Amino acid sequence: MRPTALITGSSRGLGAAIARELAPTHDLLLGARSAQALEPICAELPGSTPLPLDLTDYDAVAGAASSITTLDVLVHNAGVADIGTIEESSVDQWRRTLEANVIAVAELTRALLPALRAAGGHVVLINSGAGLRANAGWGSYAASKFALRAFGDALRLEEPSLRVTSIHPGRIDTDMQRNIVAGEGDEYDPERFLKASTVARAVLTAVETPSDAHPTEIVLRPTGR
Repeated sequence: MRPTALITGSSRGLGAAIARELAPTHDLLLGARSAQALEPICAELPGSTPLPLDLTDYDAVAGAASSITTLDVLVHNAGVADIGTIEESSVDQWRRTLEANVIAVAELTRALLPALRAAGGHVVLINSGAGLRANAGWGSYAASKFALRAFGDALRLEEPSLRVTSIHPGRIDTDMQRNIVAGEGDEYDPERFLKASTVARAVLTAVETPSDAHPTEIVLRPTGR
């Protein structure tokens, strides 16, 4: 029987790249906000199961989790990246960022703990370089990623039967990155950024690490210009 992996934010970008890496060895539950968004990646990866779900709808999260009895891998990839100075930020921005990047992650993990414990599972948190060092203009995002790292550290201590890996990539060549660079008023050069497939391979490496080791943190930096 093949292990099962649930990947959030899997309809495109890094999430889809992670799905492609895990597909040869895992049965996939692919999460995104809508069934329509998941159609292309599910068609590309036959046998995968779409899991359309708003991760901030906690009743829906509880319902979805209750149908999963065992789960080998949970990859938290979904999130938001609102940028701007602290002076320019708003209460709504802080709430939106912290809810999407921390609270929703914590609640989905909590709801799936029985299934993860049953499998001796592995939780992978797609964090960021901003979860290790904050930069100007990224206050709310960095705060959420620092909090996500702390969540992973606490989960690792509280659930010794699970493996918990925080992955901290630098900037990745995705559609989201194009929007960020446009907002910064800069010219987009994909060679400056990590490939999504490279970060996805790091996820696969963590998952495939032999059971005598616990890959706690992986940090990736672009080598481009």
